[in-house]
Amino acid sequence: MATVFSDPFDALLQFQQALDSFRTSGWLSSGPSARGAFPPINIFRNGDDLVAIAEVPGIQKSDLEIQVVGKTIRIAGSKGVGYGEQAALHRRERLAGRFDRAFTVPVEIDGNRVKAECRDGILAIYLPRAERDKPKTIAVD
Repeated sequence: MATVFSDPFDALLQFQQALDSFRTSGWLSSGPSARGAFPPINIFRNGDDLVAIAEVPGIQKSDLEIQVVGKTIRIAGSKGVGYGEQAALHRRERLAGRFDRAFTVPVEIDGNRVKAECRDGILAIYLPRAERDKPKTIAVD
């Protein structure tokens, strides 16, 4: 009798596909697990500083709140959908309401120098590294 080996990752892949299928089937479409992380964000290093780029389509600048404490950045706000309370929904895929997302970066940020701009649904947050967090070069006498 021959020994049959199976790839242990096949079972994990099948399980992941089943979860994805269940999640997109509509059973969880209004729950937070279906939403994913909002807003989606990329963070990259630009010299000593960091830049965070987030997608915030349809959100007004006045509806955004950004806070920086140490190494933690928080983006909060609200998103409307533009129809009245009396509208009878037939399908709901666009999410609305409050959102709140916090993330940690690898360096301490100088909160007094943070700048943010929002244009065409793209939020750019410029996160200058705190001077006390920058490496210091020490001359040897």
